[in-house]
Amino acid sequence: MKKNISNLINLLSFALALHLSVISQITEAHFSLNLNIRILHIEHSVNGASLYMRLPLSYLLADKAQHGIDPYSGKIPYQVPYTRNSLENDRLVHYVDVEQFTIHPEGVGNIAAAATHILSANQELKGYVKSVRLYPIGNEPAFATLAEAKRALSNNFAQMALNNSLHVSDTLVDIHIHYPTQQPLEEYQLFSSLNPGLPDQENTANLILSYNPGKIQIFRSRGLMQEPIQIRYSSIDAINTFLKEGMVHIIQGLDHVLFVLCLSLGALALPLLFWRVTAFTIGHSITLSVGFFGFIPSTVWFVPLIETGIAISIIYIAWLSMRQRSIASISTERTILLTSLMLGLLHGLGFSFVLHEILNINSPNIWQSLLAFNLGVEAGQILIILAIWPLLYLARRRQKNWESNLRYTIATICCAIALLWTFERGYELVNVIQQENQPRTNITISNSNSNSNSEI
Repeated sequence: MKKNISNLINLLSFALALHLSVISQITEAHFSLNLNIRILHIEHSVNGASLYMRLPLSYLLADKAQHGIDPYSGKIPYQVPYTRNSLENDRLVHYVDVEQFTIHPEGVGNIAAAATHILSANQELKGYVKSVRLYPIGNEPAFATLAEAKRALSNNFAQMALNNSLHVSDTLVDIHIHYPTQQPLEEYQLFSSLNPGLPDQENTANLILSYNPGKIQIFRSRGLMQEPIQIRYSSIDAINTFLKEGMVHIIQGLDHVLFVLCLSLGALALPLLFWRVTAFTIGHSITLSVGFFGFIPSTVWFVPLIETGIAISIIYIAWLSMRQRSIASISTERTILLTSLMLGLLHGLGFSFVLHEILNINSPNIWQSLLAFNLGVEAGQILIILAIWPLLYLARRRQKNWESNLRYTIATICCAIALLWTFERGYELVNVIQQENQPRTNITISNSNSNSNSEI
């Protein structure tokens, strides 16, 4: 008994240390991704391809920073282009140099153009920057459709309200790049060579919309897009990207994995387990779809509230699997199915908030894409089940106590991690609410000679 308790404590300590190490790495980063979404509209015509792109400014500048203080001079290192340095509480902070950007905005666009590659017939197209705009996160215009992207990039600088002390991590950049061609591209490859070295950059949500006369396709990709994405006007290819994204959304999300693990505990029959995860997918699909019609809050506190609720739900279902010696009763199974459905609603709400920011309900093939994504979610859950359920089944067949001990250990670890998340996300929720209630001071850039001096 003492040995089992010791092993359990060691497992919990390792999980806690691993989680804290990830948090510390994120905290120490000088650049961060406060919004890891990249949207690309590509319009094809007889004159060439026009790329309208929105991405976080950190993507273009983070890899050019020298982190920390110069050990020889003790001074702040040289400034990254289009930024101003500030040392605050022994931490280097980067602000947007609005004046430098206003004078020469094309420089930011050239960084993006050099790292964005379009290949047609094994030939790389040469891109030319047409316009660049900066927007503080939360004040950016809509960018879900091609018309909205064109309108955002046609805005005058005088219409852009930039905070006097705008952090690079709180800034979005819109860029229009033109690629001259002799005819519209029917098939091409797209990839990016950007690697800013930012926390969570591997989870970047990339949305690619390709427009050819009479043809529109939507593609999704996760990460830095370093591997070429084949763009062609095939509905199957476009839907496959959403199917893959749904699987990745489940497998790479630790809260999803912990949830499915807790669902798997105590399931005596594989069909019952499939019903549990299917209930989650149904709930996920409902709120994900409802989100496109705007029936969700758009305030900044909504996401941390939902994430806190997800953590609490994991604690509940982990506790439910521990408190029962046998959880195969009909009443308990109904409770687990209902919990799966409710947790699916929570997850769907959180993800629909992100999609609501980048997609429009009138986007092409939207229902096919949503269906493919949810099928991917179901497939990802099944993969997790196939990895964990045989272990539980073999433990149960070998010796009944083995299955009980394994179930209790896994549930305890999941509960401990989710409890830590609850405190973290709850603290973040309180901070977001407090910041939202604080007054904000903005200035308006009226001409190219505008001064952006601020106290550092």
